[in-house]
Amino acid sequence: MVNPRGGRLAAGRARALGLPTRGTTAPNRLRRVDRWLADAAGPLLRGSADPLVVDLGFGSSPVTTVELYQRLRVVCPRVRVVGLELDLARVAAARPAARPPGLTFDHGGFGLVAQAGRPVLIRALNVLRQYPEPAVAGAWLTMTGLLAPGGLLVEGTCDELGRRACWFGRPAGTAAPPWLAAVGRIPAGPTLTLAAHLPSLRQPSELAERLPKTLITRNVPGENVHRLFEALDHAWARAAARAVFSPRQRWIAAVGDLRMQGFPIRGDVRRWRLGELTVDWPLPAPR
Repeated sequence: MVNPRGGRLAAGRARALGLPTRGTTAPNRLRRVDRWLADAAGPLLRGSADPLVVDLGFGSSPVTTVELYQRLRVVCPRVRVVGLELDLARVAAARPAARPPGLTFDHGGFGLVAQAGRPVLIRALNVLRQYPEPAVAGAWLTMTGLLAPGGLLVEGTCDELGRRACWFGRPAGTAAPPWLAAVGRIPAGPTLTLAAHLPSLRQPSELAERLPKTLITRNVPGENVHRLFEALDHAWARAAARAVFSPRQRWIAAVGDLRMQGFPIRGDVRRWRLGELTVDWPLPAPR
């Protein structure tokens, strides 16, 4: 197996593939991504014989893994959530919060996901941000290869309070079951989601600070992510009159503007009103 820092890993280290996270976390830090997951992956979890979810790199506190379990139980009472961490002390501290068999904590990184089973969902938030950019694609390949058919990897970054978040949704390489394709919730290809606390948002491009690792250095003219933020900032400015009603109405108008321009925006007002924008990624060439 490949070492994220370069070279190859010895057999013992390969079993715990991954880099330790900084560990910072806080209650409700990941609520925006959890809310998106509950909607996008709910049908997948309910349709699975073993609705297993892996939370990779839960950090110094198990609180966000506990919250993930609580939120997904609403859409699938049978869900199992396993929190994985490379730091043994963090695992030991988290275990009192476990609620077997629905919520458990264990030691491991990418290489130990398979020990838990074939997850239908892997959440890896604030994990790959500290990796060298060339190593990210390999990490994606490893994680999506561990997913059950039709499964989903969610990987991205958020700020310390969870007010700004950006994440990729990357489906498994294996085909989704036919019944799931009919539901149409799990995207056929990768997506990028931007999510913000709208009352504190001055302009959408503030979210660029929380882009996933592979995009953080690419927010420059000529790159897709720069084109997206530039168009969204302009749409936000055009929708300034809607701010008299609420920041939510301004955001809805701006996202609708982008869709009218031909950007492949997913979802509808039901999702946009939450401060979300999900777009097929990479973006197609401009018209």
